[in-house]
Amino acid sequence: MAEYLASIFGTEKDKVNCSFYFKIGACRHGDRCSRLHNKPTFSQTIALLNIYHNPQNAAQSAEGTVSDVEMQEHYDEFFEEVFTEMEEKYGEVEEMNVCDNLGDHLVGNVYVKFRREEDAEKAVIDLNNRWFNGQAVHAELSPVTDFREACCRQYEMGECTRGGFCNFMHLKPISRELRRELYGRRRKRTPRPLAPPRPRNLRRGHGPSAQSDWLVQCSRRPRGSQSAPAVKVACWPVIGRRSAL
Repeated sequence: MAEYLASIFGTEKDKVNCSFYFKIGACRHGDRCSRLHNKPTFSQTIALLNIYHNPQNAAQSAEGTVSDVEMQEHYDEFFEEVFTEMEEKYGEVEEMNVCDNLGDHLVGNVYVKFRREEDAEKAVIDLNNRWFNGQAVHAELSPVTDFREACCRQYEMGECTRGGFCNFMHLKPISRELRRELYGRRRKRTPRPLAPPRPRNLRRGHGPSAQSDWLVQCSRRPRGSQSAPAVKVACWPVIGRRSAL
């Protein structure tokens, strides 16, 4: 029984826990949902609720117009500002996503996935005491760690019929140039791991007597003398002819 309950946890078969909250960290029913919203006590991901305001939506309500170019520039500036702030103050960000949905439970939500859970916890504590763009920031730990499960696949293929009121995430993309700048800068800052040492390609019998990674001590007798004591010289441990140094 316990194994069965564990297998259906967070799925639509689970009659106790809300599958939508488990997948996308939000539910359209909010506190009125008949199922439990199990908020995590630790997570790599935080959610900044309703923090992004799409200027095109505001322009439509005010009967104005905002071009696609202006909207993208505005969004890129917002994304870069938040992304940089998260990395500089709290820790390395693995990925950041912004919802372009219109439903109250998803509109303007920003999800930031840190590399370390400790950084996410620190960010939530600090951000709930801050303001952004004239409004108080509401941050919380989110159960979302795999955004592929949280996203609307029909939206990604341009086939979602529910539009902005879809219950799955419609993630707003940033420009390619900004993506290269933000994530490329992180790759440059991260030191490359050292290459593993090359295996020693030694002739039989030389391995145990090696005194360095690339040199071994070989016993050789001077030419023309069978009675002279052998002397130790350094040799390259390669297959075939040995060359004395």
